Amino acid sequence: MMKLTPLDADRKHLLHPLHHPVAYKNLRIWVEGRGATIKDADGREYLDGLAGLWNVNVGHGRRELADAASAQMSTLAYASSYAGSTNLRAIELAERMSGLAYPQINAFYFTSGGAEATDTSIKTSRFYWKALGKPDKVKVISRLRGYHGLTLAAMSATGLPAFWPMFEPRVPGFVHIDAPDPYRFVNPDPAVSLGVAAANQLEAAILREGADTVAAFIAEPVQGAGGVIVPPPDYFPRIREICDKYEVLFISDEVITGFGRTGRWFGLEHYGVEPDIMQFAKGITSGYVPLGGVGISDRVREVVENVPLQKRWMHAYTYSGHPTCCAVALRNIRILEDERLVERAAALGTHFRKRLDGLLSQEGVGHVRSQGLIGAVEIVADKSTKALHPPEAQIAQRLTDALLDHGLYTRVALDCICLAPPLVVTEEQIDRIVAIIAEVVPAVCGVRL
Repeated sequence: MMKLTPLDADRKHLLHPLHHPVAYKNLRIWVEGRGATIKDADGREYLDGLAGLWNVNVGHGRRELADAASAQMSTLAYASSYAGSTNLRAIELAERMSGLAYPQINAFYFTSGGAEATDTSIKTSRFYWKALGKPDKVKVISRLRGYHGLTLAAMSATGLPAFWPMFEPRVPGFVHIDAPDPYRFVNPDPAVSLGVAAANQLEAAILREGADTVAAFIAEPVQGAGGVIVPPPDYFPRIREICDKYEVLFISDEVITGFGRTGRWFGLEHYGVEPDIMQFAKGITSGYVPLGGVGISDRVREVVENVPLQKRWMHAYTYSGHPTCCAVALRNIRILEDERLVERAAALGTHFRKRLDGLLSQEGVGHVRSQGLIGAVEIVADKSTKALHPPEAQIAQRLTDALLDHGLYTRVALDCICLAPPLVVTEEQIDRIVAIIAEVVPAVCGVRL
C-alpha cells in the first residue's frame, strides 16, 4: 500500500475548523517558528502577522515554555480539580492572576480555551441571578461582529451571522446590538458622541427585553475576529453605567486582548472600568498549550460561596486547572514580566499605528485602526461611500493568498486585514508587514497608485 503524502493524508483524515475542501487550494504545512516568524514544510519563512491565532504573545520557539511543560509532566501531568482535589500549579496561577487582573477580580476558574470560558461566564451569570432570587434574568446581550467562540451557547453570543445558518436553531435568549465601529456606526443622536450613542443601544435593548430578564452583557474590549474594532474612549464607561443601572452583569471577553496585546495587561484598563466577570485564554500560555478561564468579582464570588449545598455551582470540565497547562501559564507570565513585553506592546504600538496611518492615502484602504499591537486595515471598493467589494470578487481570499505569496501570514475578516504579531516583533518586521500590505492591496484590488 502506497504511503500517503502529508497533504493527501490531511485531505483524507483531518477535519479542520471552518472545514471545506475548497480551502485546501493553498494548504500549507507549518513546521517551525522562531520569534515573529514561521516556516512551512517547503522551507519558506513568513512573518507571523497574527501571532498564530491572536495567541503566541511571547513568540515562537520559547524553550522556557517547553521546559516548564516537561518538568510538570514529569512530576504530575494531570490531576482532577473537582471540589476536594487541587494541585499546586493551579493554586499558584489563580493567586498570580489575582495580582494581575482588575482589583475586584480575585477568584478564577480554568478551562481549556475561550469558548469554554464563554459558556462558563454565561452559566455563572445565570447562576448568580437565580441564587439572588431573580430566575428570569437569563438573557445575554452581545454585539454584532463580536466573537466569543463556537460551542452552541458561545456561537449564539457570537455576532458573526456566517457562523449560524448550518447550526440553527441557536440557543434562545441571546440578543445583539451594533458594534461601536468608529468607521461604520451611524450615530442616530447628534446630541451625544458616537461612543455614547453606540453604548445607549445596550440600554434600549435592556428596556426592550425587560431588565428583569437580562442577566449579562458580554463584550470584547477590542473586537478581534469581527475586524479589530477599537471603540471610542467614552464607550465602555457608559456601558458600565448602564449595566449598574439595570442590574446587568458586565462580562469582559479578554481572550484576545488579555496578557499585553493592547499595551496593557487587560483591555478594559484603557477605559478605567472593571467588569463583573472577565474571561481569558490564548495569551495566557501564548498558545503553547490550551488554557482559558474566567475571573469573577468579589460580589459574584460571595454569592457562589454562600448558596446552600443543593444549589451549588454545578459546573465542571475535566481539564479545569490542568497542572501542566497552569505551569506553562506561570512561566509565560514570567516571560511577559521579565522582558517587559506588555510595555513593549504599548511602545511599539505607537510605531505600528504610525505605519498603518501611512496606508490611508492608498486607494482601496478605507480605514485603519489599532491599539497596542492589534490592528486592522479595512479594504473598500469605494472610499467615498465606504462600499465593500461584492462577494463574487472574493476579495478576502485573494488578499489572504497574495499576502502569503509575499511572505505574510494573517487573516482577512470582513475585508479587514487583521494584524496582531507576537509581542516580540521588531520595528523592522512591523515595517515589512506594512510594506507587504502596501504592495498587495493595489495589486489585488486592481488599483493604480
